Amino acid sequence: MQVVKASEMKELDRWFIQEVGLPAEVLMERAGLAVAEAIQEAYPVDNFSHVLVVCGPGNNGGDGMVCARYLANFGYEVEVVLVSGKETYQGEALTNLKVLENLGFMPEEVGYIVEFRKILYDFSPEIIVDAIFGTGLKRPIEGNLAIMVEEINFYRKNRGCKVVAVDMPSGVCADTGQVLGTAVKADLTVTFELPKVGQFVYPGKEHVGILKVCPIGFFKPLLEKKGPKRYLIDLNWAKKVFKPRKGYTHKGLFGHLLVLAGSKGKSGAGLLSAIGALRGGAGLVTLASTKSLQPVYASMLPEVLTSGLEENQRGEVSYTNLEYLVSLCENKTALVIGPGLGLSEEVKKLFWGLLEKVVVPVVIDADGLTIASENPERLKEISCPKILTPHPGEAERLLKVSKKEILRDPLSSAKRLSEITGAVVVLKGPHTVISSPDGREGISVVDVPGLSQGGTGDVLSGLIGALLAQRYEIFEAACLGVFLHGWAGNRLSSEKGPFGYLASEVAHKIPEVLKEISYDRP
Repeated sequence: MQVVKASEMKELDRWFIQEVGLPAEVLMERAGLAVAEAIQEAYPVDNFSHVLVVCGPGNNGGDGMVCARYLANFGYEVEVVLVSGKETYQGEALTNLKVLENLGFMPEEVGYIVEFRKILYDFSPEIIVDAIFGTGLKRPIEGNLAIMVEEINFYRKNRGCKVVAVDMPSGVCADTGQVLGTAVKADLTVTFELPKVGQFVYPGKEHVGILKVCPIGFFKPLLEKKGPKRYLIDLNWAKKVFKPRKGYTHKGLFGHLLVLAGSKGKSGAGLLSAIGALRGGAGLVTLASTKSLQPVYASMLPEVLTSGLEENQRGEVSYTNLEYLVSLCENKTALVIGPGLGLSEEVKKLFWGLLEKVVVPVVIDADGLTIASENPERLKEISCPKILTPHPGEAERLLKVSKKEILRDPLSSAKRLSEITGAVVVLKGPHTVISSPDGREGISVVDVPGLSQGGTGDVLSGLIGALLAQRYEIFEAACLGVFLHGWAGNRLSSEKGPFGYLASEVAHKIPEVLKEISYDRP
């Protein structure tokens, strides 16, 4: 499913209204009905009889007024309040305000918080419908409106009231998920046609509650064509991309991944990356590391091939291995470089030297990203296909901006880094996002706190490398790897608890996730 920003949704609305000829009044009618039906389904009138609909002066408020009308038809007792004077309501919102008045509704203006608070506690609703701002808000909520939002949240918390947001919880930026001053905390958000970026990115995600995406009449083939190349990376997406295996196969069909990783004191990084690669289905995995680590890897992971390399006095792979590594890559279908590799000047020289000579797709992680951060623009000169997998701290070094700025808008940060480096960027975090130089973007729906520990990133790099080795298209390999990794963590969280499981356990859970994806494919 595609995911939109506010400006993109506004353009889609304009296009379907002006170019296709769908009347705006019809779209508002369908939107309001969709919200009312969602409320009826989630909160039946027998248990939730009183509904307060809080309407702003824009289209979001108009949707709320239509919703109020249908809820009354469904048997709910409905009150409508207007957050500003009636003279501020225009267009379809004004039309639906007049319809309500013609039907005998008496929407009340509540310009002052005292008025709103009196209606709220006198009416004592079991449901509040937030139809104040929707997706169009760009500035912080201030003054009486801010107090009103806080009052809604306070009432919800202390009275057990359900809050339903129309399209977007008021106060949450639809593009970034940032809270603009203050924001409504919803139990259910009903959005239209396509979900919005801010509904999946923290802190906005915490305000959305259950998300329901409802069609309101857009023609689906045109919507897919006109919409952005930004996708929700969920189970349905994974099933479409996943390549099932035929009955007659052999290991040569599934690629050969080379993992260049590990050094003295960081041996686990290489091991975990190799395990992730094997669990991700690579036909063969070769783990290239120092000679002193080769017997360790061979004894701990007999399924992996090993290649012992000359090492320097720090226990890192020596630059003298460059030509050998270039030749080692010749019969490989992908390369992972960086986990636990080290940061000496010799390793840096080896890193750049190898990247300049290989042609296979490469996953750059961990120490490789730290090395690249000294000159990220140089990556654009590297001709081989590349995937970078930074966490926010590594992205901070690569982009030369604060971590706070990166987390404020991770999608834009990933896009900027992709443009600078010419690489597909997997910006890890509670809401991992993926950005490709060709403009495609992905947002993972899986957020697993238990993955916030050392080693899980190494597993991810190996997993993505395995998908590249199996000749998945580079953007799809990155997105599918992120999903499989997150879904495996999600499974472990359900079985063991929210945290405390090991990175290796995440890797060992991947086959179960692959099994789930293999069945019931669309």
